[in-house]
Amino acid sequence: MKKILGNFDTILSSEETWKIGGFPLPDGSFWSYREPEAVVIVRNGILYVRAPLSNQHDSIQILDNAKHMYYSAEPVIIPEEGQIEIELDIKARTKETTPGDLYDGYVSFNLLDFTTGAALDFFATDDQYSSVYGILPFPGVNVPDTGKTKYFCLFKEAQEHFKPQDFNRYKIIYDRKNDEAIFYVNGHEVRRETQIPVKLNQFTVALGIMTEKDLTSEGSVSVHGQTVIGEYSPVTVTYHDEHSSRSES
Repeated sequence: MKKILGNFDTILSSEETWKIGGFPLPDGSFWSYREPEAVVIVRNGILYVRAPLSNQHDSIQILDNAKHMYYSAEPVIIPEEGQIEIELDIKARTKETTPGDLYDGYVSFNLLDFTTGAALDFFATDDQYSSVYGILPFPGVNVPDTGKTKYFCLFKEAQEHFKPQDFNRYKIIYDRKNDEAIFYVNGHEVRRETQIPVKLNQFTVALGIMTEKDLTSEGSVSVHGQTVIGEYSPVTVTYHDEHSSRSES
């Protein structure tokens, strides 16, 4: 079974497919991942976002990291058996970021499980990418206690199989029964995580513009005049039952 998350032409007028990301805060307010000067264009089915970075949060790391982000309006339910495969094409460009520092500003494709805190991601700039696997302290999410390290995030930077300054195809396959996630770039397996400590239940698909700079004693240091440009194709979600499951494209 296959479904497409697109409809980018409705992204500003309807929350049927996509909505602005963010988190509710304890005081009842909502922290939105929305850059006020972002330019959004939809052309030939592709979502284009150019965002001069300005949003900062001085005390909560996760709120400081994401600058402009769209969430799928409804989560994608993960099958108990078989595999779920989620993929799209992304082109990333940056301006005024620190040369060679991927985390100073990048384009993201995130699969977020707000029932467990799990995240499976790709981050990309003009000339490199990172695959990401973690269990994170998302605001308001109760993370299961596995008896092991509760929160972690493992980044793996690479340039292999990557086309600089061009569209690249990113795919993540998750197998709930076997606790396994496999990451692909342009049809090549670039990472495989086994023995994932929690069972993931659903993915909120996120398309983002982000940084990843540690908070300091003075607060956020993530913004210094950078601009990040992301172009995203519609997202394809494919379900494979247990008998047709596969671990390669």
